[in-house]
Amino acid sequence: MTRPRPTRQRTVAGLLGETPTDLSQPDVVTVLAVDQLRPGTGQPRRSFGEAGLRSLATSIREQGVLQPLLVRPVKGGHEIVAGERRWRAAQLAGLREVPVVVRALDDRQARLAALLENLQRENLNLIDEVDAKLELAAAALGLPRDEARSRLTRLTKEAPGEETATLDSLFGPLGESWTSFAKNKLRILGWPGEVVEALRGGLPLTLASVIVGAPEEHHARLIGLAQQGVSRSGLQAEVQRLEQQDKIPSLAADVARKLGSRRFLTGLKPDERKAVDRWLSKMPEVLK
Repeated sequence: MTRPRPTRQRTVAGLLGETPTDLSQPDVVTVLAVDQLRPGTGQPRRSFGEAGLRSLATSIREQGVLQPLLVRPVKGGHEIVAGERRWRAAQLAGLREVPVVVRALDDRQARLAALLENLQRENLNLIDEVDAKLELAAAALGLPRDEARSRLTRLTKEAPGEETATLDSLFGPLGESWTSFAKNKLRILGWPGEVVEALRGGLPLTLASVIVGAPEEHHARLIGLAQQGVSRSGLQAEVQRLEQQDKIPSLAADVARKLGSRRFLTGLKPDERKAVDRWLSKMPEVLK
């Protein structure tokens, strides 16, 4: 079965159908009780930093909720499409009601609207940002997520066409080109899980890039050092030290293998044999 080729209509406006794409300019604002709202199943944000929530709650106490939540009617109340962080902070601030925009959205529209609003309005951690942008690109290209990931990489090496025009339009409002995203951020999804989780927890990409270059058995320790405040240059020095440390057992094993090889020893030239004998006569007592 041939997959239909994407068109520019499958970018932001096309993805959301009739839903307005400028989510910061709602058409009708009303208020709803906080206990009438529930988190959405399509929320792209997986973690909410407690310190950030407390700071936002303080701001809400002083100024109120400046940007309405986007919600949709569901059985038993309303589901938050975008703005769960504001809803949580409003509860911490003691608010009983919050401003909302109510729109009738199906599951797909709600998921895409949540992705767009979070990318445009919220400070997502890096992994949530990458996941959200990849999902939007997959929807725009009409591809499954894994296929979209490999397709984005290939498109960076191809001449501009309909698909690249689609991606240009999609990424335009997101503050990053799709080519930069494909070249610099997509690779993160293939990193070891321990490093990915550290990024999700707030580890800067500059530090994670150093850590991921070290053997995987050292990642946990290096992540710990980064979380304790060790700088990028400090991590680089530690990675170099670990690399040298790992080479020592390898060198010793290589020497032992050669000295235990009759073929190697009989193949030595006279001056080479004398040099080996002199070196062996100086070896530590522990090796004799």
